[in-house]
Amino acid sequence: MTNGSSTVVLMCGLPGAGKTTYARALVRRGYVRLSIDEVVWRRLGQRDAGRVLEPDAFERLKDEIRAEQRRRLVELVRAGRDVVVGYSFWSRAARDDYKALVESNGGRWELIHLKVDRATLEARLAVRNEQCGADAVTVDEQLLAGYVAKFEEPVGEGEQVVLPSAG
Repeated sequence: MTNGSSTVVLMCGLPGAGKTTYARALVRRGYVRLSIDEVVWRRLGQRDAGRVLEPDAFERLKDEIRAEQRRRLVELVRAGRDVVVGYSFWSRAARDDYKALVESNGGRWELIHLKVDRATLEARLAVRNEQCGADAVTVDEQLLAGYVAKFEEPVGEGEQVVLPSAG
């Protein structure tokens, strides 16, 4: 049964923009967090040379987890739970897809676009790349450049732009 009181926050932004920090603040307020990176980390364990997946295998794993989390999202929305989806939502098509999924199951969505300048992203990623953990996926300069090139900035999609602190 759908009670319609569920809010789903869709996090949108490039690596290092602060999506995880923002999402964790919502978790402290009672939101359920869905994160592909967190599940990948649990399933694969710590990074080491012997556990590196080929890119195709890694993409298949992420697709499998995304499908599982979509089903979980529907369950949570129908149960009236608030959820934060910690993906990057780099494409408008992905954002529109999740908005429709939330609405069709009786929830309401909020699109949070964390907008950070390139220099701040690079500085944050330099620190994060030295860490290890589910929320410290390594993003080098080449990978960041690819993400920046592919990112479709939300404009006129009902987004709330958040300019995180530089720290």
